[in-house]
Amino acid sequence: MRGLFLVLGLGFVGLGFIGVFLPVLPTTPFLILAAACFTRSSTRLESWLIEHRHFGPTLRDWRERGAIPVRAKWLALIGTSTGFVLFYLGSHPGPWPTLAVALLMLSGLAYVFTRPSA
Repeated sequence: MRGLFLVLGLGFVGLGFIGVFLPVLPTTPFLILAAACFTRSSTRLESWLIEHRHFGPTLRDWRERGAIPVRAKWLALIGTSTGFVLFYLGSHPGPWPTLAVALLMLSGLAYVFTRPSA
């Protein structure tokens, strides 16, 4: 199992790295998952992530208090809204797919905005 968690952690770090450059792919959730995997596989890689100059403070806030920075909450709102508009204009869905996507996105935003702020 340790090897599986190590591979998963490295994969999540890779996705997080790609997310730094692609605005549609979130970085922090993948790094949170990577840190959780490294907890079960590599204390050295876990420490590297948690102590990272850029990502460490956000990961520590999440781990200690389940907190999300206010800036990240607003970026989630802007990104989700933009994604919904692009989905709607790009595919012209019927009322049921529109409602399903809207409810899914609102559920995600509700979760983000109900977490403590960092």
